[in-house]
Amino acid sequence: MDRANPDTRVQSLDALRGAAIVWMLAFHLCFDLNHFGWLEPRQAFLSDPFWTWQRVCIVSLFMFCAGASQALVQAQGQGWPRFWRRWAQVVACAGMVSLATFVVFPLSWVSFGVLHGLALMVLLARLTAAWPSRVLMGLALLAILAPQVWQDPVFDNRWLNGVGLVTHKPVTEDYAPLLPWMGLVWLGLVLGPGLQHLHLPQLRLTRALAVLGQWPLSLYMLHQPLFWGLLLLLSR
Repeated sequence: MDRANPDTRVQSLDALRGAAIVWMLAFHLCFDLNHFGWLEPRQAFLSDPFWTWQRVCIVSLFMFCAGASQALVQAQGQGWPRFWRRWAQVVACAGMVSLATFVVFPLSWVSFGVLHGLALMVLLARLTAAWPSRVLMGLALLAILAPQVWQDPVFDNRWLNGVGLVTHKPVTEDYAPLLPWMGLVWLGLVLGPGLQHLHLPQLRLTRALAVLGQWPLSLYMLHQPLFWGLLLLLSR
């Protein structure tokens, strides 16, 4: 997968993204072990707050990092051609996720998951990056609060549930709508430049997390097929 020029990378952002990746890997490994019946007692990943809040935190970290990344590449003068190239990678991977989950989970396939949402939100972040910080912070707050104060049945279908104003969560293996998650992207857009001034201690752990954080899309796409393949092999 295409990644930013190493000379323009910000270690603190890479390390934060790397921490989110490690957390995601651990979460999904537990989810898969539970799916194969290897966790005792069985866990309720879709309803137990211990697990649901972990997912909220993981997605929040990824969305914040996406916004912060857009702020930094804008400051570095990244042009639209490179943006479209990287954006196309996300869109293509989102399509692959939809196709794969439709084959494996035909009743709960992913129509608007993390990658689908990320593709839309990163584009919006790019278009609004030059707006005043106060405006972006206000929009972030509105985006986070909107689904809590207004829902409408018109959004309760696969074509519109990506907005996020649903009256009930759709039956799907992954769901990351525009609202409230765009709020985290806008927060990252505002606070992201400050990460350039955050100097982390040069420890092995820090460097390892920063390396992982340089390959989020590749790791996101590869880890579940690897986990499932290994668990299927072991279960037989």
